[in-house]
Amino acid sequence: MTDPSQYVRRREKGARDVTYPPAPERLAVAVYDNHAHLEITDGEGLTLDEQLARAAAVGVHGVVQAGGDIESSRWSAWAAASHPRVLAAVAIHPNEAPAYAAAGRLDEAIGVIDELAAQPRVRAIGETGLDFFRTDETGRPAQFESFEAHIALASKHAIAMQIHDRDAHDAVLQILERVGSPDRTVFHCFSGDEAMARYAADRGWYLSFAGNVTFKNAQNLRDALAVTPRDRILVETDAPFLTPVPYRGRPNAPYLVPLTVRFMAAELGIDVDELSAQLAANTLAVYGEF
Repeated sequence: MTDPSQYVRRREKGARDVTYPPAPERLAVAVYDNHAHLEITDGEGLTLDEQLARAAAVGVHGVVQAGGDIESSRWSAWAAASHPRVLAAVAIHPNEAPAYAAAGRLDEAIGVIDELAAQPRVRAIGETGLDFFRTDETGRPAQFESFEAHIALASKHAIAMQIHDRDAHDAVLQILERVGSPDRTVFHCFSGDEAMARYAADRGWYLSFAGNVTFKNAQNLRDALAVTPRDRILVETDAPFLTPVPYRGRPNAPYLVPLTVRFMAAELGIDVDELSAQLAANTLAVYGEF
């Protein structure tokens, strides 16, 4: 692919409602979406410009666009270079690592990520990590190799790292303790519990909460949120996935961040403006200025 701007992925519609939810009330204090996949079209298929305009209209001033393979990482770097409201994270997703390894291309792929990470508006390596839900034991050695290589890249380029951790908490923590974590380590779409949140807080890591913190069956996330130091909390959409209640199942987008922010503020018992200001400050501390 010679022109990254032409890359696009489409999400399968299935039987779900694919209309975008209505815009929430604008936040008085602007925040940022710390993790989204805007190269994936969903629902009515908003363009990047339309996504960013909708977000800005409700007080979401920027998005960290995350890659998961060579093509989407190149697109993420292009989007960040082309739009002042976008910063990029680039990586080989743990579920993609086994396929690259099987094709004998994992080192090549990591080399591409290394090159992209040198660009000034690429501010994170991500999403990388481990996923034991979608990858069986035969693919795990490639995940381990890829994760450790990505940790090294984040440290080499002195940028943040966004961790994907699904059903692999213990293994992720063991690798971080053995290899060492980058200065700014973020658990994207945090999925652990209160104990893991305390463990992360003790090490100065950041926990990024997505729309699933609003789900009825996610008490573990609300417990984790309650004990996370305020200066280590981030908010994200993981768009187009994990749309917050009451629109669960419909397409997600950065303009829906205010729903999650207001829910989090209510859970923490603090003013929405106060939480928004803290979330914005935390984002800038991790990724730098947009």
